[in-house]
Amino acid sequence: MMQTHGEVPAQETVDDASPDESRLQPLIQPWPLAGSIGKTDLGLILAGDGVYVKDALGRSLIDGPAGMWCVNVGHRHPSIADALRDQAMTLTYTSPWYTSNNPARELAQMLADRAPGDLKHVFLTTGGSSAVETALRLMQFYNNVRGRPQKKLIVSRQGAYHGSTYLSASLNGRPRDHDWMDGATELARKLTCPDPFRRPEGLSIDAFEDFLEDEFRTMIEKEGADRIGAFIAEPVQASGGVLIPTKAYLTRMQAVCREHDILFIADEVVTAFGRLGHIFASQAVFGVEPDMITFAKGVTSGYFPLGGVMVSARLFDELRRSNHPDAMFAHGLTYSSHPIGCAVAIRNIELLENGILDHARAIAPYFQERLKTLEDLALVGEVRGIGLMAGIECVADREHNNPLQIDIEVGKRIDRHCQDLGLLVRPLINMCVMSPPLVINKAQVDSVVEILRQGISKTMDDLRAEGLWAG
Repeated sequence: MMQTHGEVPAQETVDDASPDESRLQPLIQPWPLAGSIGKTDLGLILAGDGVYVKDALGRSLIDGPAGMWCVNVGHRHPSIADALRDQAMTLTYTSPWYTSNNPARELAQMLADRAPGDLKHVFLTTGGSSAVETALRLMQFYNNVRGRPQKKLIVSRQGAYHGSTYLSASLNGRPRDHDWMDGATELARKLTCPDPFRRPEGLSIDAFEDFLEDEFRTMIEKEGADRIGAFIAEPVQASGGVLIPTKAYLTRMQAVCREHDILFIADEVVTAFGRLGHIFASQAVFGVEPDMITFAKGVTSGYFPLGGVMVSARLFDELRRSNHPDAMFAHGLTYSSHPIGCAVAIRNIELLENGILDHARAIAPYFQERLKTLEDLALVGEVRGIGLMAGIECVADREHNNPLQIDIEVGKRIDRHCQDLGLLVRPLINMCVMSPPLVINKAQVDSVVEILRQGISKTMDDLRAEGLWAG
């Protein structure tokens, strides 16, 4: 059984931790609303240990989202803290333009040894958005060098999330990502979200797979295979609500890509480094060998910002054989191959492979089985998950899976109740997402499920009392 590393360190309790909108805040956090920019102050998290965090009200909370899908080995792991300090005291930084460093070289070899197929090269970045941006720019460079400058369209899916940089955000498939934000819409194309729960009425799972493949083929015929450079897919659509594809979906989409010389990019920013029980999940879980894999988050368990792109050796061989040996991939980041980040990633992978991956695979069925019991609550339309990630989707009525009229608040309401009871939840409109640290044990899973049951039940009572739901 995995254990925590000790008690959450004692911290001074803040008497009033509620948001104070009477004064402007210097810190602007992600996704603010125009009418309240500078006026919101989110709740403070002061300390963490293992699967727990402590907030400014002195509450000890199970970290249900593991930060943001990332604190895989748990908070306050002394071995990672030691690696961070030791590397900082050895070599803090060196420019990746003119020099290299031992941690970067060692990490690159470790990743190449563990990646599927011929993914033997890695370009290291600072996070998931920059990893996806790098993969897309590499696709553009690859086609330019090969004399195909028109082959640049990028196909993603509705419900997808791929990042916050200009090009990566253009691929996001959630309406709120684009309502007020510009993007490279001329380069992006979207396919139907591969969500079995909300597939067209009357379609079987097999027929839904046929529909999704046919839709992709129709798009290729319409746009022209000579204009489509890449298809990018999260193996599990994470921020879309933990949407798990049908069994053969990814292998069928990859086959279409290979047939039409379209690069297949697996966005494993969430699913890699143990979330599904493996260092990389593309081949081990879904049976695909992508041309590129993007990763971040769990590679350092959130202890240092780091990401990267695994790249097929075939692509580099083709670049070397081109008629443009002097063509430069003019792309890089100041903190590419950061020695501290790489040292942390090395130690993190060692910890994962020294029992944590085994534990994650062993406890995942229990985690999914226990969460599934929440489907007896009238507000819950579906509980779905794989590995140590799950989504609880709330609906107005389960006969038709209709959305609630106040969808945007339901997840937040559940989260507020759960925090009072000892659990952090990641609310996504009408959903609650769970992706706890991989070191969670069965007793802690039981606590998560019991608190969620109480939080959802209290939300049901609130909605009935306010006349917002008749369930």
